[in-house]
Amino acid sequence: MPFNIFLQFLCFHHKIMETNQTTVTDFILLGFLVSPKMHLILFGLFFLLYTFTLLGNGVILELICLESRLHTPMYFFLSQLAIVDISYASNTVPQMLVNLLDPSKPISFAGCIIQTYLFLFFGHTECLLLVMMSYDRYVAICHPLRYTIIMSWRMCIALTITSWAIGSLLALVHVLLLLRLPFCGLREINHFFCELLSVLKLSCADIWLNKLVIYFASVFILLGPICLVLISYTHILAAILRIQSGEGRKKAFSTCSSHLCVIGLFFGSAIITYMSPDSSNSGEQQKILFLFYSFFNPTLNPLIYSLRNAEVKGALRRLLRKDRFG
Repeated sequence: MPFNIFLQFLCFHHKIMETNQTTVTDFILLGFLVSPKMHLILFGLFFLLYTFTLLGNGVILELICLESRLHTPMYFFLSQLAIVDISYASNTVPQMLVNLLDPSKPISFAGCIIQTYLFLFFGHTECLLLVMMSYDRYVAICHPLRYTIIMSWRMCIALTITSWAIGSLLALVHVLLLLRLPFCGLREINHFFCELLSVLKLSCADIWLNKLVIYFASVFILLGPICLVLISYTHILAAILRIQSGEGRKKAFSTCSSHLCVIGLFFGSAIITYMSPDSSNSGEQQKILFLFYSFFNPTLNPLIYSLRNAEVKGALRRLLRKDRFG
């Protein structure tokens, strides 16, 4: 529903733009300021990584769907994370690959705004899903006897819908504030996709309100969740240290360490990107941070969860065995 409202508003905004005779109808994404030969090398590298992202997260989804032993709340949230990672990468990488082959090819105004919206939508949703996953681990380790009661399927679905809904609404707020701004001729975005801060720099109006909302939204969607995750894992660590069995302690650490790796990669790069002062990072450094934040993380997530999770590796071996003898 929020996305339909957004599309209707976008059409209305275009009519207003035409009546005001605004000249900007598309943008040029400058991408990476390197030689044409380096463009081809980056194209090959990013194409391979994007293929691995789709395959890795696709395998995770297939395993969770087909393997009955993985039909638990933990892997339900992991399947949602895989969907977000596929969507996340698919929103920015294809356009980036096109630009590497043809840097002068423009992206339409509407296409740019939709890309900005989807990037924020999936980013916010992933933040909240990681918090839900940490809560799931907290209940599983600190309240194991009540786990099935607390983390019922109704609760899991409600938490997931809440994550997607809040992510969508927050992204809609940012984009509606962006659409109120006039763009008076500047077309070149110094980025490899329509990132919000880079698009705002092209506006010929005061953007203080946009920056204020971005700051408070970052506190809400980044610092708030990371504090909740730290509180959860403080209790988890205390509970693990009380476990008498060495095997039980090892199993608890293995299930949590994968999640902590993903959280560290995602929140660390996101906080540096959105919470650091504008002057602290150059344009090229910002692009590298965004590559890590929006592209490398979705690529690494299935690798982290498959290599550090015995249940996922066991499910993959059983699936391959079925295929071999099928």
